[in-house]
Amino acid sequence: MFAKRTNWNLAPNRLSEALAVHRSAGKPMLDLTVSNPTECGFEYDSSAVLSALSNPAVLSYEPNPRGLESARRAVAGYYAERKEEVSIEDIFLTTSTSEAYSYVFRTLCDPGDELLIPSPSYPLFDFLADTQDVNLVRYPLLYDHGWQIDFHALEQAITPRTRGVIVVHPNNPTGHFAKRAEIAKVNSFCAAREMAIIADEVFLDFALEENRPASFAANRGALTFTLSGLSKISGLPQMKAGWLIVGGLQEWKREALARLEVIADTYLSVNAPVQLAIPKFLEQRHAFQEQVISRVRRNLAELDRQLAEQKTCARLTVEGGWCVVLRVPATRSDEDRAIELLTAQGVSVHPGHFYEFASDGYLVVSLITPERIFAEGTSRLLSSM
Repeated sequence: MFAKRTNWNLAPNRLSEALAVHRSAGKPMLDLTVSNPTECGFEYDSSAVLSALSNPAVLSYEPNPRGLESARRAVAGYYAERKEEVSIEDIFLTTSTSEAYSYVFRTLCDPGDELLIPSPSYPLFDFLADTQDVNLVRYPLLYDHGWQIDFHALEQAITPRTRGVIVVHPNNPTGHFAKRAEIAKVNSFCAAREMAIIADEVFLDFALEENRPASFAANRGALTFTLSGLSKISGLPQMKAGWLIVGGLQEWKREALARLEVIADTYLSVNAPVQLAIPKFLEQRHAFQEQVISRVRRNLAELDRQLAEQKTCARLTVEGGWCVVLRVPATRSDEDRAIELLTAQGVSVHPGHFYEFASDGYLVVSLITPERIFAEGTSRLLSSM
């Protein structure tokens, strides 16, 4: 009686089972997979956050498919601070980037159509695509003194049903930013084939180098949908506020905006209190991001110090984001190694296959882990190799 699209294998994998047993036994654990910033010891201006939710204007209802103008102006202001011009008429507010993805998938794809997605990448995409009846086709990111898009494989992956290319900027978990030359090539690639670019920029502000990477939000070379939100930018995932920006070639952009307006008007999903608070929440991002970037750099420095004292493991280059990829001996499956680390060392990590790495020998750890836990956890990890 249920839909085929939701016929997932919901049985827990071996690592999930091991984690459940570990927790139920009350055993201590050094969790190197944390991704919820509200649980990582960062300081928030609680009075500012709470007062932003106390606006008397919440007593009025002003339905707008794109979202309240004051909130969209704040989002446009965020990009203006980055020297990137975005019109408020090109912005749609959503409850999350996941919802923004669903809007884009519905706008571009009929059931069975395809989108190209980078590999490695975050596993949530599979569920988002399944629920929208979209097929994902993976194109590889290659690692050679840093990550880069394999454009030959990208081109080979195209079929008559391909509707767009997803670019995660920076990628999660590799931390790879699309370079200007890569962006130009993706633009040319998509424009020539009447395909769209879908740019996920939730970690855009967390670059580790001094040169700030450009956003796709002001991209003009091809029809472009840029997704971001408060979850990462301001460290406020509980507020459920994101946005979708439409850019690119005017003919296609105009049609996309018209179709998205109907979809957004059908749901009107973003609540008024959060929309009214978005300007204040965006103001809070500066203090939050300073804390995160500082911790990420200190954890990377500690990891490099420990790696220098051994010869078995290495880390891959990371340009931004909240994760780092470790190269470990591929003497067993990544899942087996993660389970062994948990049971023998009390350390939780993500195996590479969780992110669709093509082979064993990769573990992923979170760089926003509190520093004492990170240092001890990585020490136990490396000593077990």
